[in-house]
Amino acid sequence: MGAKDLSVNSDPAVSQPPARRRSPFHAVKFFVFCHSLLQLAQLLVSGYMKSSISTIERRYGFSSQKSGLLAAFNEVGNTVLIVFVSFFGSRVHRPRFIGGGALLACVASLLMALPHFVGEAYDYTGRVSTSGENSSGLCQSESPVTASSNQSCSRQEGPAQLGAYPLLLLGQLLLGIAAVPIQPFGISFIDDYASRKNSPLYLGILLAVTSIGPAVGFITGSLMLRFYVDFDKLSGDQIRLDHKDLRWVGAWWLGFLMASGLLFLTALPYLFFPSSMPKEDGGEDVVESGPDCKQQTNPLQEMSLLQFLKSFPRIALRTLRSPVYLLVVLAQVNLAALLSGLATFMAKFLEWQFSQTVSNSTMMIGGVCIPLAVLGTVLGGVVMRRMNLSVRGASKLCTVAILLCLFSSTPLLFMGCPTQKIAGVFPHSSDASSCSSGCRCPQEAFNPVCGSDGVEFRSPCHAGCTATETDLSNNATNFSGCRCVAGVGMAASGTCGGRCSGLLVPFVALLGVTSFIASFSQTPSFMMILRTVPSEDKSFAVGVQYMLFRVLAFMPGPVLYGSVIDTTCILWGKKCGQKTSCQYYDLDRFRQRFLGLQVVFVCGGLLCFLLTVVFFRRRAGSREPQPEGKGGYEPVSASAKGKELEDLKTRRPEDLTA
Repeated sequence: MGAKDLSVNSDPAVSQPPARRRSPFHAVKFFVFCHSLLQLAQLLVSGYMKSSISTIERRYGFSSQKSGLLAAFNEVGNTVLIVFVSFFGSRVHRPRFIGGGALLACVASLLMALPHFVGEAYDYTGRVSTSGENSSGLCQSESPVTASSNQSCSRQEGPAQLGAYPLLLLGQLLLGIAAVPIQPFGISFIDDYASRKNSPLYLGILLAVTSIGPAVGFITGSLMLRFYVDFDKLSGDQIRLDHKDLRWVGAWWLGFLMASGLLFLTALPYLFFPSSMPKEDGGEDVVESGPDCKQQTNPLQEMSLLQFLKSFPRIALRTLRSPVYLLVVLAQVNLAALLSGLATFMAKFLEWQFSQTVSNSTMMIGGVCIPLAVLGTVLGGVVMRRMNLSVRGASKLCTVAILLCLFSSTPLLFMGCPTQKIAGVFPHSSDASSCSSGCRCPQEAFNPVCGSDGVEFRSPCHAGCTATETDLSNNATNFSGCRCVAGVGMAASGTCGGRCSGLLVPFVALLGVTSFIASFSQTPSFMMILRTVPSEDKSFAVGVQYMLFRVLAFMPGPVLYGSVIDTTCILWGKKCGQKTSCQYYDLDRFRQRFLGLQVVFVCGGLLCFLLTVVFFRRRAGSREPQPEGKGGYEPVSASAKGKELEDLKTRRPEDLTA
C-alpha cells in the first residue's frame, strides 16, 4: 500500500520538471524560431528598399546620387553604434533589447511609407489628353500658361513634397540603429544557452534565413510594384498608365507597411523571454566543468566603457599591421563595394538596358542572382571543409575564384542594347525640333511616343502630332498628323525601346554565374582572417573588418555608383523649373561605366588576393618546411573556437549575405 502511495505521490514529482519547461519562452528552440522570423522580416525591409529605390527616385524626382545616398544611409547609425555591441554583450537584457530594436524597425518602416500619405497624388507630365491645356503634348499653335499649372507647381513644392527626402533619410537612419542589437545579441544568446551539439544547427538555421531574406525582399518588391502608386487614392478608371510606361510608378510604400506589420508581430515574443534560461540537455555541468572558460570568455565584463573605448583603437592598429589581415580586408572591401552598388542599381540597369519593367527586373535579381550568390557562399565553405585547406590554400582558392569572376564579368560590358534614336536628344540635332517649333511644347512635357519611322519623341507635341486615337478606356494609343514623323506621320504611345531583348536571358545567366563565382571566396577569405589573427584579438578584428566594410564600401559604394549613372544621363526631367530625375540615358555609356566600375572593383580584389599568395610563398621560402597533417590549419584551442562563435556576434544579417 505504501508502495502504491509512493508511486502515486512520485508521479507529480517526476512530471514537474517537464511542466516547468512547457513554457515556450524558456526554450532555446522557440527563441531560434522567433529570431529566424525576426531576421527574415528585418532583411525583407533591406531587400525591399533596394528593389524599390529606382521607383522612389522616379516618384520624387531624385538623382541617382541622391538615391544612392538614401540606400546607404542606414549604415550611418549602424556604424556609430556597432562598436558598443561587444561591450554591452551580456550586461543587458538581450531579448528585450532585440525586441526594442524590432519595434524601432517597425516605426522606421512606417516612417518610410509616410511620404506617400502626407503628399499629393503622383502628377506625371502628359496625364491630361482631352483638356484645353497642352500638358498632354498635342501640337497646338497657342498654348498659354494657365493658372492650373501654377497651382500644380505650388502643390509639388509644398512642405509635404519637399519633406519626402528627409523623412526617407530619417527612416533609413532608424533602420540602421534598429539592426544593431538584433543579430549580435540573438546569436550570443543562442550560443550561451544552446547545447554544444545543437548550437551549430541553430546558427546554420539563422544563416540560412539571413541568406534568403534579401531574395524575399526583392521578390516582394516585384509583386508590390505591379500596383499603381496611387491605387488607394484613385479609382481604376482614373489610372491611365500601365507598368510598361516610362512614367509608371509602382506602389513602393505598400511593402514597407507589410514589413512594419511583420516586424511588430515578430517583436512581441521578445518582451516575454527571460534574460537567461536553462542550458539545453543539462548543459550546466558543461559550463561548470571548465572554470578557466569563464575567465577566457568574459574579459570585457571586467572592463569599464572608457577602458573599452581606449583599447579598441590600440587593438585595431595592432591588427591592421598584419599584412594578410590588411590585404584580405581590402580585397573584401572591393567586393563589398561592388555588391552594394549592384544590389542597389542592377534592377535599374536591367530596366533601362533591356526595356524591362521594374517588377520584372527586381524579380530577376531576387530569383536568380541572390540565390546563386548564396549557393556560392555555401559551396565555398564546403570546399574549405572537404579539402581541409590551409590558409595558404585558402588564399589560392580566393585568387582563382576572383580571376574566374573577372573572366565572366568582362563579357557583360559588350552585352546590351544601343541607345535608341530620340529626336532632339540622341543624337543631338537642332533640326529635329524645327518641325515642332510652332507647337510651343512645354519643357516639362514627357509622354514618349514611337514614330512609325522608328524614331522616338519626348511627347506627341515634339512629334508635331495634332490628333489622337483612344481606346475604350479613353487612353491615348495612337497619334496622327505628326509632321515630324517621316512617312505616314503616325506615332504610337510608348517608347520604341531596345531591339535586343534576346540578350536579356544570356546577360542574366552570365550575371548569375558571376555572382556565384564571386561569392565562392567569401567563406575562405573570412577563415583567412580568423586563422591569421591572435585568438584574443579575433572579436576585435572582425569588428574592425565590418566597420571598414561600412565606412569604405557600404556607405560610399551606392553613392559612387549613383554618381557614375548620373554622368550618363542625356535628358534630365524638369518640373516647375527644377531638375528632377533622369528621363533618358546614353545606354552605351551607362553599360560601360556601370559594369566597368564593377570590373575595377573585381581587379582590386584580385590584386589583393594575389599579394596574399605572394606573401605566403615568400614566408614559406624563408622558413623550414613544416610537416603537414591532414590539413594546413593551425591547431585551434577550445577558447579559440569560442572566439570564432563570438565573431558572429558582431555581424549583421546583411554582412552574412554580402
